[in-house]
Amino acid sequence: MRVGLVGFGRTGRAVASVLLESGAVDLSWVLRRSHALEHRSASEWLGIESEAPGTIVCIDEQPAGKLLDSHPVDVVIDFSSEDGIHYYGEVAAARKIAIVSAVSQYTTETLSLLRRLALHTRVLHSSNITLGINFLIIAAKVLRSIAPNADVEIIEEHFKKKPEVSGTARTIARHLDLDSGNIKTVRAGGIIGRHEVLFGFPYQTVRLTHESISREAFGNGILFALNNLPRCGRGLYTMEDLVMPYFRLSGTGREGEQTHAGS
Repeated sequence: MRVGLVGFGRTGRAVASVLLESGAVDLSWVLRRSHALEHRSASEWLGIESEAPGTIVCIDEQPAGKLLDSHPVDVVIDFSSEDGIHYYGEVAAARKIAIVSAVSQYTTETLSLLRRLALHTRVLHSSNITLGINFLIIAAKVLRSIAPNADVEIIEEHFKKKPEVSGTARTIARHLDLDSGNIKTVRAGGIIGRHEVLFGFPYQTVRLTHESISREAFGNGILFALNNLPRCGRGLYTMEDLVMPYFRLSGTGREGEQTHAGS
C-alpha cells in the first residue's frame, strides 16, 4: 500500500518513523509547508533505512493534482492542520484515493467538505487516532448506558504549554453527552497526553484511563486504520467505526457453550 503523509511536525515525524519501520506500507512522500529539508527524505532525516524513503515535498512547490499524478498513492494520511484537506482533498477524492485525517479540530465548513469527499472515496477522521483512546470511548459509552445516573468527570493532562482544552477530551464529552464543565484540565511538564473518565457510584468508582507514552502511538493507530479501512465502502468513518466490530466477541466459556448448544 502506497501512502503519502501530510504534516511533518513532532507527531508527523513519529508517525513517519512507525510507517518506515513497519514494512507494511510504502511511504511515497511527505508534504510540509516549510522549504527546509525539501527534496531530502523522511528516512534520511529520521535515520531509518527504507526502500520507500518518503521524499519531502513543500506544499508550495506544485499543485496537489500534479503531486498525486507524479507520485501516486492509495491513501493520504493527514497530521497537519485544517488547511491541509483544502489542498489535496478534492483531487484525492476524484482519484478514489482514501483519506485518513487525524487533525484534531475542523470547522463546520471543513467537516461539510469531508462529507462531500466521502461521497467519492473512503474518508476516516478522528481527533485522536490511537487505539487506546478509541477503546476507552467505546468502553465509557457502554458503562454510561449501563449506569446513566453515575457521576462522570473527564480529566485531561498535557504538557505545560498546551493552551486549549484537548480535542480528545471534547470528543469524549460529546460521546457521553457531557458539557465542557465536566472536563478538568491539568498542564504540567512534558506530559504527552493523558485522559481519564471517572465514573462515581455511591459505593464504588470506575476509572478508565489512557496515557500516550510517546507519539508513536499515533503511528500504531494509523497502521490499524490502514489494515481495516479497505473493508469499508466509500463514506465517512471514525476510528470508533473500525474498532467497534472487535467488541462483538463470541462466548468462549462453558456457560456460553451450553447456552449456544441449547439455542
